[in-house]
Amino acid sequence: MTDKILVIDDDQGIQFFLGEALTKKGYQVDSATSAETAISKVKQGTFSLILLDVRLPEMSGIDAIKKLHEQAPRAPIIIMTAYGSKDLALKAIKEGAYDFFTKPIKLDEFLIIIKRALEKRRLQIEISRLEDEIKKNYKFENIIGSSGPMQEVFAMVRKVAETDSSVIIYGESGTGKELIAQAIHAHSGRHEKSFVKLNCVAIPEGLLESELFGHEKGSFTGAVAQKMGKFELANDGTIFLDEIGDMTIATQAKILRVLQEREFERVGGTKTVRVDVRIIAATNKDLQKAVEKKEFREDLYFRLNVVPIYLPPLRERKEDIPPLVEHFFKEAGERVKKHISGVSSDALDMLMEYHWPGNVRELENCIERAAVISNGDLITKDCLPLYITATDEKHEPVSKGSIDETLASTEKEIILDALRHSGGVQAKAARLLSITERSLWHRIKKYNIKIPGHGK
Repeated sequence: MTDKILVIDDDQGIQFFLGEALTKKGYQVDSATSAETAISKVKQGTFSLILLDVRLPEMSGIDAIKKLHEQAPRAPIIIMTAYGSKDLALKAIKEGAYDFFTKPIKLDEFLIIIKRALEKRRLQIEISRLEDEIKKNYKFENIIGSSGPMQEVFAMVRKVAETDSSVIIYGESGTGKELIAQAIHAHSGRHEKSFVKLNCVAIPEGLLESELFGHEKGSFTGAVAQKMGKFELANDGTIFLDEIGDMTIATQAKILRVLQEREFERVGGTKTVRVDVRIIAATNKDLQKAVEKKEFREDLYFRLNVVPIYLPPLRERKEDIPPLVEHFFKEAGERVKKHISGVSSDALDMLMEYHWPGNVRELENCIERAAVISNGDLITKDCLPLYITATDEKHEPVSKGSIDETLASTEKEIILDALRHSGGVQAKAARLLSITERSLWHRIKKYNIKIPGHGK
C-alpha cells in the first residue's frame, strides 16, 4: 500500500517542490495551505505522514500538532520552518512532532528523515497488531465456558487483572489453570512484558532453585556459564508457578523472600538481583490443609493467596461440553488434515455422561483421537475410546474407586487405546496423545503396560 503524505504550507512553491520530489519517490501527495483545511482533510482521509509548516494563517503549525494527532494519532508530523531555533524545535517535539527541519530544505536529508518516520510508523502499527493478537489469543472472554461457574471465574479474572495482587488458581489437573493465568497477564498493566511459566514438579528438586533464580558459572558441576533464572527473565512481567503445592519447604522460603524483599541471589553468587515480578501460582492441592500439616509455609500461603480463583472441574459444568467439543474437533481437523463436520448425537450423549477426571485436557485429547480414527467427516460413538463407551445401563462410570484410582485407570486405558490404534508404535501413540515419547515411556513403565503386538 502506497504511503500518503500531507504537505501543509501556505507557500505554493514549497508545495510544488515537495509534491514533485515525493511523487517521484512513489508517495501519494496531498496539500493544504492552512491548518484548518489540513485538519478537515485528515478527518476525511488516511495519511501516513504529515509535513507541517510553522507559520500558517490563523492557526500556527505548533498549535495544530495536537489537533492533527487527535485525527491521525499514528501519522508522524515533521515540522518545517525558515525560522529555526532550538526553543522552537523543543516546543514542537514537546507537542508531539516526530522531527524538526529548517528551510531551505536539503532534499536528500529530508527524504531520509521521511523514510525513517514512515518505517517507525509501520513498526508501531505492527507492534500494535501483535499486541491485539496476543490479547485476542488470551482474552478470557474467548476461553470457552458459558456456564455459571465459569462466568464467576471470568468476573474474578476481570477484577484481578487490573491489579498487581498475587493470585492462586485452584483446580484439578486439566481444568485450564495456565490459560487463566495467561489471560490475567494479557489484561494487566504488565502485558507488554514477559509471561514466564514453570511447572514446579517437572524440575528435579536439585535443579529447581537454579531454574527459579539462575546460577553463576562454576557454581556446580555442569554450570559452564552464568544462567538467568525464571524470576530474572520475568522482571517487570509475570511468573506463573504451576503446582506450587509440591514445592519443598526450603524452596518455599526463597520464594517468600522474593515476594517480601523483591530480591535474591543466583545459585553460587553473592550479587543481589532485584526484580519486580507479579506471581500467579496454581495448584490442585488444598493449601490450607497443607499448611495445617506443616507441608506448606503459612506465611507464604497468605502472601500468595491474596486473590484465590477456583476453577470448576468439567463434570461440574457439563453445559460447556458441547461448545468445547465443537472447538476441539475444528482444531483437531486442521491438525490431522481432515474435515470434521460434527459429532453424532449418541456420541455427544456419551461425552456428556462421562465424568472427565482429566477435565478439559482429557476431552481435547479424546476428540483429537476420535478425529484421527474417524472414517468419515462425522465423529461417531465408535470413534470414542472404550473407557467412555463402556458404561452400565445407569450410565455410571465403570471405575468407582477413589479419584486417584479413577485417574490412574483412565490414563492407563487412554494409553492402551492409543497404542492399539498406532499398532504398538510408541512414537505414533505419543503424537496421538500430544505428549513426548519420553513421557509415554515413563507412563508405560509406571502402569506396567504390555504393548499390543509385542507379545510381552
